[in-house]
Amino acid sequence: MLNQTTPISPGLPLGIRAAAALTVISVGVGLYVLGAQPVAVGLFAAPWDKLAHMATFALVGAATGLASGKLGWRAAVCCVAGAIVMGAVDEWHQASLPGRQSDWFDLGADAAGGLLGAVLLHLGNTMARKKIRSH
Repeated sequence: MLNQTTPISPGLPLGIRAAAALTVISVGVGLYVLGAQPVAVGLFAAPWDKLAHMATFALVGAATGLASGKLGWRAAVCCVAGAIVMGAVDEWHQASLPGRQSDWFDLGADAAGGLLGAVLLHLGNTMARKKIRSH
């Protein structure tokens, strides 16, 4: 019988985990490289910049959770921690760029995005388990 912590399979296929890890790496490189370009200065006006942070780091969080191969609360911790770590590195990098500034509220939006990614990952896992049960 499947329950909240029963994996869909003995483990996520390596291809899915690798694709998720590649997503995390790609977003990180994109933030580092594209964030250093002059066009990044004022790209999103407040308060929409926080929404952009949440959306970006929801992707980072969910991908980190998938790449970890964990389930339940452990996956949620990976989602939020991945978003916070990448967000902190991004804010640290921004502090050294002309025209950019580091902001604690941005890091808070990154963490909220990681939490959103954890919720979305949990919902996806729940839907997949229900689909398996119905077959």
